[in-house]
Amino acid sequence: IINGRRKSFRIVGVALSSEYIYQIAPGTVFPDFERYAILWMGRTPLATAYDMEGAFNDVVLTLRAGAQLDDVLDRLDGLLDPYGGLGAYGRQDQLSHRFLSEEFRQLERLAWLFPVIFLGVAAFLLNVVISRQVGMQREQIAAMKAFGYGNVAVGVHYAKLVLLIVLIGVAIGLAGGARLGSWLSATYIEFYRFPFLRYQLSAGVIVAAALISLVAALLGTFYAVRRAARLPPAQAMRPEPPTVYRATVLERLGLQWLSQSSRMIARHIERRPVKSLLSVIGIAFSCAIMMVGSFQKDSIDYMVHVQFGLSQRDDLAVTFTEPTSAAALTELKQLPGVTYGEPLRMVPVRLRAGHHHYRTVIQGLEAGGDLQRLLDTDLRLIALPPDGIVLTDYLGALLDVRPGDRLTVEALEGSRPVREVVVTGLVKQYIGVSGYMQLEALNRLMREGHAISGAALTADESALPAIFAALKEMPRIAGTVVRTSAIRHFYKTMGETLLTFTFINTLLAATIAFGMVYNSARITLAERSRELASLRVLGLTRGEISFILLGELGLFTLAAIPLGFLIGRGLCAIITQNLQTDLFRVPLVVEPSTYGFAATVVLVSAAFSGLIVRQRLDHLDLIAVLKTKE
Repeated sequence: IINGRRKSFRIVGVALSSEYIYQIAPGTVFPDFERYAILWMGRTPLATAYDMEGAFNDVVLTLRAGAQLDDVLDRLDGLLDPYGGLGAYGRQDQLSHRFLSEEFRQLERLAWLFPVIFLGVAAFLLNVVISRQVGMQREQIAAMKAFGYGNVAVGVHYAKLVLLIVLIGVAIGLAGGARLGSWLSATYIEFYRFPFLRYQLSAGVIVAAALISLVAALLGTFYAVRRAARLPPAQAMRPEPPTVYRATVLERLGLQWLSQSSRMIARHIERRPVKSLLSVIGIAFSCAIMMVGSFQKDSIDYMVHVQFGLSQRDDLAVTFTEPTSAAALTELKQLPGVTYGEPLRMVPVRLRAGHHHYRTVIQGLEAGGDLQRLLDTDLRLIALPPDGIVLTDYLGALLDVRPGDRLTVEALEGSRPVREVVVTGLVKQYIGVSGYMQLEALNRLMREGHAISGAALTADESALPAIFAALKEMPRIAGTVVRTSAIRHFYKTMGETLLTFTFINTLLAATIAFGMVYNSARITLAERSRELASLRVLGLTRGEISFILLGELGLFTLAAIPLGFLIGRGLCAIITQNLQTDLFRVPLVVEPSTYGFAATVVLVSAAFSGLIVRQRLDHLDLIAVLKTKE
């Protein structure tokens, strides 16, 4: 339908344009390839169809080297204003460029934020492992120093151990990263219809990844390596002094009813509070990164629920080619299957506050409307005032305005009036950046009567296909947004990227969680194997010594989970603060299922590690203990 008349065309090709990499229908913020497309045809026949021979309504310019963009934009606005120019803007504000820039900026933030978290946790775990390794190898260190090895040689030995671990990890990481990078490139090609997007793993990236990993590991294990290097030979040759066990705090409080094995666990934890605390913190971090890996799905689901379930309650939204009389809503309500409708008005504007400015739309909503509602962060309904404008809080921050400030509104359609409007409030929304006014107030600002530019409708679900088919036949309908389709494309645009990262990070987090719990159990067994074997010689059963070792691991795990919840929520808050863009703002939402999933992974890791340790406990060398000189 061109200029109100139906025309038949023959498709002669499929094309791409950098202007429409991100193609969205009027009144939407996400692409819908099923219902909205860009068509090209010869300029002359198109101008004839619109009775605009010799005219144009869009122009693209390039600048000479050294030209100042702001100066050119000001001169263009002055030149084109008498002819109906709606305002020139630079490439950074062009729709496709801006959306893609925000998308890649988000990827860049995630690309450094997650490695910082994971490398920090990995460095901590390496420090725990190497510290305990040094403690277990005191006699070997003493022997090396007795044969002439200096502090540097001993330190380099353990540094090489860390280096070997890092090199193996880097090799695995590069292989996996290259595969995931190619996968991500293919995802962007499919969604944005890029002609090609080649993934390149440059030498600089490889070197940077290896160096960052190595530096993080060495910094994390610096104290342990330094301790090994500075251990005096005479002190190292002597076994650690025997521990003096005393009654624990629990026993002093009158809890003598604890079993003998339970008291042994309590005394061992109290005897080494720092080591016990480090074990708890390590397991807590493994729980925390599990939350980091999976909380984003909670945030996305919450955004969908608030935006498309509580705020936008219509089944489909209709946008007209130009503002029209409010009587058009009556015609839409009469379509078979439509049960209710509310008018909408959207006006493209440029908002100015001091030296700040932003191009967006003002949405005019019916007072007391039920289909398009404004909600605050507590999901309370916000009533639009009869005068003034309400802005999203993100837009208010961009313009540096607060309630009570005056804002200059430059309309970019119709007679293009310029008005000053009072900001009456700020509303927190998770999707889009716009302003809101009562429909009547917006029409007064535009000096127009009862005009509308769209409508929100509810309808029987079975009638939606017929309604959509009828809307396609109406010449003044510019676009239709079906809520279910909007939700699907919301997940495809924003969700696919974030949830891909979520899946990858969840796998990595689960690996680290198991590694932390298993290493804690394995090293504890290595440290206490002689003690546990002695208890076996003294008559304790395998079950009793297993309870002593695994009970301690169980206590550490149970104590670490609540701490991990606190650390994980803090890390999630840091991530959400780095995912705020013009397109969307990710809320901090962590559902109970995420807490439960993180705790379950840690508990399962502890149980599996306990099974492995129990098998080793069953094969302790009791003969070696009997031969040891005390």
